[in-house]
Amino acid sequence: MAFWKREAMRHFLWDGVRAPPFLPPARGLARARREAGALAIWPSRVPVTITADAAAVGVALARVEDGFLRSRGLGAALHPPGSVVIDRCGIYYNARAASDLERLLATHDFSPDLVERARLLRARVCDAGVTKYGAEAGRMIDLPPGRRTVLAVGQVDDDMSVQLGGAGVDGNLDFLARVRRAEPNAWIIYRPHPDVQAGHRKGHLSDAVVLEHADAIDSGAPLMELVQAVDDVHVLSSLTGFEALMRGCSVTVHGMPFYAGWGLTRDLAKSSPRRGRQLDVDRLVAAALILYPRYIDPVTRLPCGPELMVDRLASGSTPPMTWLIRLRALQGKLRRFMTLSAEFLHG
Repeated sequence: MAFWKREAMRHFLWDGVRAPPFLPPARGLARARREAGALAIWPSRVPVTITADAAAVGVALARVEDGFLRSRGLGAALHPPGSVVIDRCGIYYNARAASDLERLLATHDFSPDLVERARLLRARVCDAGVTKYGAEAGRMIDLPPGRRTVLAVGQVDDDMSVQLGGAGVDGNLDFLARVRRAEPNAWIIYRPHPDVQAGHRKGHLSDAVVLEHADAIDSGAPLMELVQAVDDVHVLSSLTGFEALMRGCSVTVHGMPFYAGWGLTRDLAKSSPRRGRQLDVDRLVAAALILYPRYIDPVTRLPCGPELMVDRLASGSTPPMTWLIRLRALQGKLRRFMTLSAEFLHG
């Protein structure tokens, strides 16, 4: 696990007595085998052989990732998560294999009380204007009247959700070209991923390249306001698709994220045979925001429910800016400056 996440991880993985130690993969496997325990991993930070290595010595893995109500800042900018998922079967973004979330969606008996709680939580999220990165501000882009409008949501090219849930789509340029083929007459707005825009991650496309397929580029409008203003939202595997479904919007999916294959989206990729159950959006919310994640109150650092996390995100009650976050922001600005300078020099 990244060193800057470890304080948060100690809270998420605390068993009531102690938090587990942080060890290199080989030592972690040895200790888990010796103590008949499981090894918690952040999938992108361990060797690709870890699954086979763990199976060979009989050690169970628990994959840890950010939850869907995360924080008011970017993970790539070193803002610690306010929620995580701990998946003992697979991980939600890997469409090639089952996960705890997929099994919940496919088999869980959602009680009326749980569905009602999910409905109220969904309304709370929408009313508060909360997204994965918290409440937003900015000027709304002008949309052309009388035209079909489509929002194409970019991602991080080397993100594991793209590699394992992208259904063969090769990054942002391939995705954007597919959006244009699917919507030849629409007015398309391309929205770059905030981690890419901040210079932290791969996936940058020059304006000239974007405008070969799209009609406009936007990175400043409040995302959920824009989502609700367009006629359709096209995503590869972005969480924006889930957030759009929560707000009753039309979503077209080019990959196979966790929320595709349940009758809620227009799916352009072939769905997994493990999916196919018809769900409504409140059952999707119940699984993804209530049953699957763990939450830590950013104020008290104690476990909490998603309702309190929504309130914290909406109010801005999150950990303060640190020197490490400032340094990361400066690093991102430098990388972005170098990328744009290279574009200018090469025409």
